[in-house]
Amino acid sequence: METVILAVVIAVVVLVALGGLVVGSRRRKPLPPPPPKTPDITAPPAEPHVGDEAETPRDEPRRTIEEVDLPGPAPVVVEEPPAVEAPGIEIPEPTAGRLVRLRARLSRSQNALGKGLLTLLSREHLDDETWEEIEDTLLTADVGVQPTQELVEGLRERVKVLGTRTPEELRGLLREELLKLVGTDVDRTVRTEPEDRKPGIVMVVGVNGTGKTTTTGKLARVLVADGRTVVLGAADTFRAAAADQLQTWGERVGAHTVRGPEAGDPASVAFDAVKEGKEMGVDVVLIDTAGRLHTKTGLMDELGKVKRVVEKHAPLDEVLLVLDATTGQNGLVQARVFAEVVDITGIVLTKLDGTAKGGIVVAVQRELGVPVKLVGLGEGADDLAPFEPEAFVDALIGD
Repeated sequence: METVILAVVIAVVVLVALGGLVVGSRRRKPLPPPPPKTPDITAPPAEPHVGDEAETPRDEPRRTIEEVDLPGPAPVVVEEPPAVEAPGIEIPEPTAGRLVRLRARLSRSQNALGKGLLTLLSREHLDDETWEEIEDTLLTADVGVQPTQELVEGLRERVKVLGTRTPEELRGLLREELLKLVGTDVDRTVRTEPEDRKPGIVMVVGVNGTGKTTTTGKLARVLVADGRTVVLGAADTFRAAAADQLQTWGERVGAHTVRGPEAGDPASVAFDAVKEGKEMGVDVVLIDTAGRLHTKTGLMDELGKVKRVVEKHAPLDEVLLVLDATTGQNGLVQARVFAEVVDITGIVLTKLDGTAKGGIVVAVQRELGVPVKLVGLGEGADDLAPFEPEAFVDALIGD
């Protein structure tokens, strides 16, 4: 019996020991991580809808619309355009003795004629061959055939009588003969002061490229320098910018410019210019005309029309033909054509400082039977000078 009890006790002890081992091994194993907790999500604040208050309204006194100061209309700010300064009025250089002051410029380009003649005349023996050289020199300078023959015959006769010839005597002889050809007893005044009325009317004609519009502007300066008031008529409506160019010249000396639409009727512009000149009481109206190729019959007819329309106001006092001194005999052809359409009363020679062919002065006077009244001697605003025969011949032969 005791043996059975002992066996039971031992079995119980063994079972208890095995149970303890199993429990110990389970405690040593790591436990799996607990599942993550679901985060608490806080709902965003609801946005206010139209009409909702952003915060709890507070009790404030209410005002009626009459008590509320409404903003008035915004003041209108008018920006004034920047002031444009009027161009200053220039005071032109006095015209008296202007050609004398420009003599040095003229002589630099012109005295080749005078020096060439003096060199030939200074030879010890003046045979026929020398006189032929003298003729060639004069013809090359565009003096013309008939004037050249007259000058050579006069010189031959006087040199033959004189015998011995000093340089001073030769220069004196040549000066006298040239003055005879140029003419010293001709009235070269630009007629701008009619006795019975105002204003004087001057029409300027010529081929484009001769400096016609520029000459008209410079002539305005000449007249202003002499104390006259001037209105300019921009009747050259066929050349682009001709009216602008003339108006610029006028503004520089305070002269009013009458102009019309581009490609408009030149006669209408000329008529209005004279009309405004009379209303303003100015001394002179200068009319710049179109100058396309002189061979165009339409242009010649247009010039005739301008002349007739202007003379409805008053007769023209002066018709000035502008010629380029460098064109030589071509200039004479132009002169003939213009003289057939309008009665040329005076000649303006431009670019006389750029050529040694000063003899064109003699040739054109002989061709038209009218005097050279003005000469252009450069690009400067005051380089248009009244023609003075003595100063011109002195520049030709040099000192």
